[in-house]
Amino acid sequence: MRNDRELTPVELDAFGAELDALRKRTLADLGDVDARYIRRVRSAVRLCCWSGRALLMLGWFPPTWLLGSLLLGLGKILENMELGHNVIHGQYDWMNDPEFAGRSYEWDIAGPADFWRHTHNHVHHTWTNVLGMDDDVGYGVVRLFPEQRWKPFYRWQPLWVTLQALLFQYSVAIQHLRLDKVYKGKLSKDEVRPLLRQFNAKVLRQWCKDYLFFPLLALPFGANALAVLAGNGLANLLRNLWTFAVIFCGHFTEQAAVFSKESVVGESRGRWYLRQMRGSSNLSGGKLFHILTGNLSHQIEHHLFPDLPARRYAALSVEVREIAARYGQVYNCGSLPAQFATVMRRIWTYRLPGDAPASVA
Repeated sequence: MRNDRELTPVELDAFGAELDALRKRTLADLGDVDARYIRRVRSAVRLCCWSGRALLMLGWFPPTWLLGSLLLGLGKILENMELGHNVIHGQYDWMNDPEFAGRSYEWDIAGPADFWRHTHNHVHHTWTNVLGMDDDVGYGVVRLFPEQRWKPFYRWQPLWVTLQALLFQYSVAIQHLRLDKVYKGKLSKDEVRPLLRQFNAKVLRQWCKDYLFFPLLALPFGANALAVLAGNGLANLLRNLWTFAVIFCGHFTEQAAVFSKESVVGESRGRWYLRQMRGSSNLSGGKLFHILTGNLSHQIEHHLFPDLPARRYAALSVEVREIAARYGQVYNCGSLPAQFATVMRRIWTYRLPGDAPASVA
């Protein structure tokens, strides 16, 4: 349970002004160090992916197959989290480098980046944890807060969540298609058809690359084609599970708050910042851990400043934590195992009917 102090309008304005000033100081300080960092991340992605793919060509020999799969999975995680996600947010648009342009970057997952730019960058980051406005709250198939209206199929949500984790790249892509609106007649099939074509084209491209092109490339090595196919599958699975864990721990822990539509009417800048802080959860860990999460282990800072380079979040977190303390706000941070345990507890608890409000802010 959260124990935040309610802020007066004057305090909210001051709170927002402090965070605005912190953002402006950081923007003014961006430069060569940040550009070198993201280029090194890109190089690390290429090194991991190509090294992994090369090792997979050697076949089932246990050390090389396992190492190849792990390296490829590591490359996919880095590309998805620290490179793709952050670039698509426009964090490096100031470089004026087409390769790191947020509006045109296409990443190595099933969902088209255009889908993510709308459902995540615009909808989710604007309406973080607002029930009925942020589709990321449960992704339409999971009840995570008692304020969500219970439906019979929630009884089986541990199964739905397991499938979602295993196929996470597909679930976040399908979210943009709004198939629920098609089913309810609120969206016509003609409206969704262009999006479905875009989705199918991206999935086909990913499947052809991982499950056709590279396995066929291994044919001269005989049975190694199956080893490459399996290695690519394992790499994608590792990326899906890791991304699922990081994202769910950033939004649905025990102390994460949800909000009503009424609470955001006429929302000021200060209250928007406050909602981002109360609806987010951080993960503690070392530098490598933060890089592997795309610095989404600093989910509070990411929701406060989504367009600032994520490598800056660790330093920003020191000041954000101090500001939160001065204004009597809970700074929700914990280890990955501890935060993940609270998420799993929510999934298990709210699979059954229950209407005791616990976390609406």
